[in-house]
Parts: sequence; structure tokens; C-alpha cells
Amino acid sequence: MAETKHDYSIETNDGLGEVQIADEVVAIIAALAAMEVKGVSSMAGNITSEVINKLGVKNLSKGVKIVVDEEDIVRVALSLNLDYGYNVPETSAKVQRKVKQAIETMTGLEVSDVNVRIAGVNVDVEE
Repeated sequence: MAETKHDYSIETNDGLGEVQIADEVVAIIAALAAMEVKGVSSMAGNITSEVINKLGVKNLSKGVKIVVDEEDIVRVALSLNLDYGYNVPETSAKVQRKVKQAIETMTGLEVSDVNVRIAGVNVDVEE
């Protein structure tokens, strides 16, 4: 099934024109915010953070699903891999807060839900 891409308009009061944000931009903001939380290893089914810089940020949005309803309210679903040893509920709650804040601050869109799916645990131990 092909995914439909959308643009979301933001109201501006300056009368200079319209601002539109692509749904992939919202997904990238969500993914970057999630990756900033200590204990998050990577987006599930995605490349690791070291490779992100080499291949570009666009691949980062693969573990994120964004749904924006008719009233421009955002629902986010993230699929993450965590580092071993981190408390899953605590880390997930931090991710939810960070993603909600990042999207609302950067886009002006309201976020109603941030659903987190832990797809795996990174057990690599550096010696």
C-alpha cells in the first residue's frame, strides 16, 4: 500500500503568505527528538545514528508514522530500539514528552498522541 504524502498549512498573522510543512518533515522532527533521549539506540528497522550523518537525515523517518486529522492535530507512532539496561516505561515517557514538545515548538501543530513501540533492545556492550 502506497503512503500518501501531505502538506500542512500553518496560520501566520503577518499577511506575508502561507507556510506549509510536509508530513515527512514532521516525521523527521519526531525521529530526531526521540534519538536525543538517552537510552534510545535507533529507530526500529533503520540505520544506526553513526551512519545517519553519512547517508542523510531523510532515512531517519522510516520508524515514524504521522497522522494529522482535519483539525491539524498530530498523532505520532514511533518504533524504537532501546539500549540494554534502560527502564522501558521511563525512557518511553521521556521520548513521548520530547517528541510532543519538539513538534509543537517547531511547527505550531498540536500533538494529541505519541505512541511508542519498543521493537528491540541493543545489547552491544563496548569493552
